Amino acid sequence: MHAKDYKSRAVKQLREDLALALRAAAHHGLGEGICNHFSVELPDGSGRFLINPRGFLWAEIQADDIVMIDEQGVRLAGHHDIEPTAMYIHAAIHRICRKACVLHTHMPFATALTLTTQRALDTTLSQNAMRFHGRIAIDENYNGVALSHAEGERIASVMQSADIAFLGNHGVVVCGPSVAYAYDDLYYLERACMVEVLAARSGAPLAPVNRALVDEVALQLEGERLQSSLFFEALRRTL
Repeated sequence: MHAKDYKSRAVKQLREDLALALRAAAHHGLGEGICNHFSVELPDGSGRFLINPRGFLWAEIQADDIVMIDEQGVRLAGHHDIEPTAMYIHAAIHRICRKACVLHTHMPFATALTLTTQRALDTTLSQNAMRFHGRIAIDENYNGVALSHAEGERIASVMQSADIAFLGNHGVVVCGPSVAYAYDDLYYLERACMVEVLAARSGAPLAPVNRALVDEVALQLEGERLQSSLFFEALRRTL
């Protein structure tokens, strides 16, 4: 049954989307060696999800490389192994936070901000940052490498309903209802973090926007999600 599901048209599309997101992340400089993982849950409520395999650069991953696993990390379909620790964060966020797509990276500028006392992006600075206003959770308690279900569940409990989690001294998690939406947020999150780091590097005082306007802009940007799908389709044509 698992092999049949893996080859179904709906799951094949999810595998293609996940592989495209991984290649796009490599193209945009968001990957780190063969580390970190992207996952997307099957929409049938079974708790199964798709994830990238162990030992592959993101730039080389194709749909047939994607692996199907259950919440315990058991491989159900696919040709490759998965890293034993790959599923702890992802399984917990899929199960506890009910997120369809979970992208975890150590992308440089976002991770740089997790090393500061602020721990996260300031959503009152750039227009790109404002799209994340009210959508961010911060895990200030770095607890070592996520090597257990308990650690994944701890991170998920901090995240709750937030779409983005900044993991102190570690990296970020970006979630969404689809691969296209999650990848669009991942890309623009790193861009927003980049300009904040560059602005801080200038040494000049930063100029935040008043909160009322930030709230308004956040709502405007949330209503423009067609851009997310168009961006992802543009990546599909070019990558």
